[in-house]
Amino acid sequence: MVVVPCSVAELRGKQVATISEWLDSLGMSEYAQRFADNSIDDVSILRDLTDQDLKDIGVPLGHRRKMLRAIAEMVGTASTQIKSAPASEPKPRDDAERRQLTVMFCDLVGSTALSARLDPEDLRGIIAAYHRCCTELVERNAGFVAKYMGDGVLAYFGYPQAHEHDAEHAVRAGLALVEAVPKLATTAGSPLQVRVGIATGLVVVGDLIGAGAAQEQAVVGETPNLAARLQALAEPGAVVIAAATRRLTGGLFDYRDLGTTALKGFAGNVPAWQVLGASAIESRFEAMRTAMTPLVGRDEETDLLRRRWEQAKSGDGQVVLISGEPGIGKSRIAQAVVERLSGEPHTRLRYFCSPHHQDSALYPTIAQLERAAGFRREDTAEQRLAKLEAVLAQGTNDFSEAVPLLADLLSIPTGDRYPPLNLTPQKRKEKTLHAQLVQLARISHATECFCEVRWDFPMLRRAGMQDCGAECAARGLMFFGSPWASG
Repeated sequence: MVVVPCSVAELRGKQVATISEWLDSLGMSEYAQRFADNSIDDVSILRDLTDQDLKDIGVPLGHRRKMLRAIAEMVGTASTQIKSAPASEPKPRDDAERRQLTVMFCDLVGSTALSARLDPEDLRGIIAAYHRCCTELVERNAGFVAKYMGDGVLAYFGYPQAHEHDAEHAVRAGLALVEAVPKLATTAGSPLQVRVGIATGLVVVGDLIGAGAAQEQAVVGETPNLAARLQALAEPGAVVIAAATRRLTGGLFDYRDLGTTALKGFAGNVPAWQVLGASAIESRFEAMRTAMTPLVGRDEETDLLRRRWEQAKSGDGQVVLISGEPGIGKSRIAQAVVERLSGEPHTRLRYFCSPHHQDSALYPTIAQLERAAGFRREDTAEQRLAKLEAVLAQGTNDFSEAVPLLADLLSIPTGDRYPPLNLTPQKRKEKTLHAQLVQLARISHATECFCEVRWDFPMLRRAGMQDCGAECAARGLMFFGSPWASG
């Protein structure tokens, strides 16, 4: 379809060929010279004029309004010539590409029973809430919801945008789903449950199939079929993954080996693992590597760190920054230094940023506190509070302020055991950070302290470079991993 606008002169239904004639028709011929002085000499320009333009050439307010109304009437009553172009069939785009993809299938358990028991409108509300929850958690973990299939959800990780840790993102999304869906407030009468299957492999993705609302970008290959079979194998509330996904996620999670299972459509038995949750391994570097290769050509760097450690032991606190391109071996150098210190008494504190917690500036300190307290996944709130008190007892006997502050940081309810602290948000943040620094200082004074900070996070870096450096200067070595890249 081609739209051809008529000229302004034609819009008015008069043979107005010049600006002067148009001004004459409005009874404002006194402005003709002003229009000419500003090179407004063609009627086609009129439709582009604004109130400010007319004001700039010296037209007073009342006359500006009349001119603009006349121009608006001309444009509003414009007739257009519409010429129909020959209809052509749209050519389908072949954007299909071969790539590695992690596919997640999520299925709502017991949906058939729900459909038999509930009114269709009530069931629609439940399914809608379930779909919203899935979409939010998948997208939060850098995934893409490809299709809703009634009570099932198909999601891709690695398409349309690929990330370095797509398999990990998919597993984290699956774990979040099995935790969040039972907490949805619905009219089902009982908590909802889901089961999740995840597989990783080579696919061809991007072909458009179907039409209208049924159109989708299809994935072709073994991977989506395997994910669907693993989902059917999973128990309610479980996440089951394939071998390739297990290999890519390494030690980041705790698993239960399900052995090999015969799956429909697959020639041989297929190994599978149930993901139990995030592992307690402190370092992503260690979690992703099962064996260390010998460190070659880094004697100068490791010797430098060793000398700094000896200076720290003698009472001259040290801070070291290790920076470099991703994969160049920063974490491996740090690991080599730790191995050399294994025979010496020292306290090792480790703080790690996470690409999955970029919105939580204090996540590294939260994770370190949880590791120090020995929290377990199955611990109750009372058990966690007791463990927190035990670890704080190493540094202070006054729990009245430190425990409520740090318990709040760790999302542990204190009940009636500690009175609430009436503090402003800013004061609470300051006191929380101070409580952690006091704990760190007492540990560092008790023994040599080797503190690692991996990646950069504003609050801890500020506290570490200023306060921790002063508190731990007596007997500590702190080194910071690069704030720009991991590796």
